[in-house]
This record gives sequence, structure tokens and C-alpha cells, in this order.
Amino acid sequence: MRALVVDHSEAGPVRFADVDEPVPSTGEALVEIRHICLNFGELNYVHQWPAGAVHGHDAAGVVVRAASDGSGPPEGTRVAVGMAPHAWAERVAVSPASLGTVPEGVDLADAAALGIAGVTALRVLRKRSLLARDVLITGASGGVGHFAVQLAALAGARVTALVGSPERAAGLRELGADRVLTDLAETGDRFDLVLDTVGGPLVAQAWSSLAEGGSIHLVGYSSGQETTFPSGALFGFGEPRSIATYGDMTPTGGELTDLLGLMAAGRLSAPVGLRGDWQDVGDAVQALFARKVHGKIVLDVA
Repeated sequence: MRALVVDHSEAGPVRFADVDEPVPSTGEALVEIRHICLNFGELNYVHQWPAGAVHGHDAAGVVVRAASDGSGPPEGTRVAVGMAPHAWAERVAVSPASLGTVPEGVDLADAAALGIAGVTALRVLRKRSLLARDVLITGASGGVGHFAVQLAALAGARVTALVGSPERAAGLRELGADRVLTDLAETGDRFDLVLDTVGGPLVAQAWSSLAEGGSIHLVGYSSGQETTFPSGALFGFGEPRSIATYGDMTPTGGELTDLLGLMAAGRLSAPVGLRGDWQDVGDAVQALFARKVHGKIVLDVA
């Protein structure tokens, strides 16, 4: 079968290859993949995966063989694959714990966009009650950011979205952002929770804007820059503030089910900024690295 595999050469980060068919264990379903979703991290840091390995974690398709132990969805079920390895292939063996059943009315391509971005946003925003809280989402025009803005607004938060340029602000107010900024210095507000996807100097800026008892959750570092705190910045009186890292790789089925339910109810939309064919993955990767796409990239598997 055809798959996108890790390529460490200059032609990379991925290339097409013919690979062996997956052989599901007794606790795995065989899923025919219809759509895949690209993520910046897995492509930008491709050196962390072995050359030639089937790459990718997010996809959507149809169960063509249910798990033989009776667990998980039956044959014919439409499913979203989230944060599961080796997903960018024509077929993949997946534990039911990493699958979410796609309800009627939800497009499979939209379901493919959930995965890492949607689950990350949901898990971070569940860390505390957000009702009437002030929440800052940095890198709000990206995949995690688009989901986080919507979910924070649904939870009753006052949402500030921070983007890199006015052009990247499009649509964020419609998703639930109360304010959209291009510079954190534009506001003197204090935030109870910060979901940061950018890293670098922005983390130190966000720290200075954090309310007592507030927390910054670091889920990415797309800037590639170092973070330096001014002398004394990490000392303070009052209720303690915190910075938390994120790297939760536990099964995503529960969160996928919740997110798909919100989609089916019309309360959550998929931020698909580019839709194409997986044969054009090279162009899609270039667009992703050039920051030309607002939201997620979903590619159809021929």
C-alpha cells in the first residue's frame, strides 16, 4: 500500500513509498484512511522519527475490520484517528482508544482536523473553570488556536486572541474571540489562563500579564526562539502563578468523542485552511512552513 514516510534528505520531510500492509493485533481495528491532517510539529521536527517510518498522527476514515477481541467500533463505522502513530497511509491498525466515532452530519475531512490540535486545546482548557475568566490564546490563527478560541468561548471565558499580523486575525471574532491583538502591549489586562503555542520572548511577556493564581500552558514553540525572563520577574507576592509544560500522549478517544459531539451540534467548527490531495503534500508542507495557511491542512487520500 502507499504511505507517506519520514525522509531525512533535503527532499523531505516526507515522501511516498510502498509499505507492507498493517497487521492488526487482537485489540486493534483496521481503518481505511480517507483524509489525513498535517501538523507543524511532526513535520518541522521530523528528525525525531526514524527514516522510512510511516509518519503522521491525525486522520479519518472507515473501519474495514473491527478489532477481533470485540472492542471498539464495528466494521463500516466512520472514525477520526487522533494522535495515533503511522496514520498517513492508505490503511492503519489503530487501538479503539485512539478512535472517535464520527456522527452523522460531520464531514470526515473536518473530523480529520481534530486530532492533536483539538485534543490539545480541550485538555489544556479543562485544567480549570473558565466561566467569566480572562483567557489569552497565542498563535490563535493556527490549528490549536482556532479550536482553543472556540472552546474557551463555549466555556464562558472572555477570550483574547493574539496573532502575528492583522492578516491572520480574519474570522477569530466570529469564532468567539472578544478581542484580537497583534501585540500583547496593546492591553493592560491580566489573564487567568494563557494557552501559548508560540514560545520565545512572548512567554516572558505573557508572564508579566498573568493574574494572581494564573497559569501559562506551553503547548508549542513555533517561534523557535529562546525565552529569557528579566531579573526578578519570577518572584512575586500573592497567590502563586505557574508555568506548565504539555506533552500528554494518553489515548484520545474520549476527547475526540466530545469534540465530535460539539461538531455535530453545530457548536464547534473545524479550522480547515487548506484542502487538497495527498499527492500534493509537498506543496502543502511548503505552505505550512511559510505560514500561509490559517488553521489546519487536510489532504484527501486517493
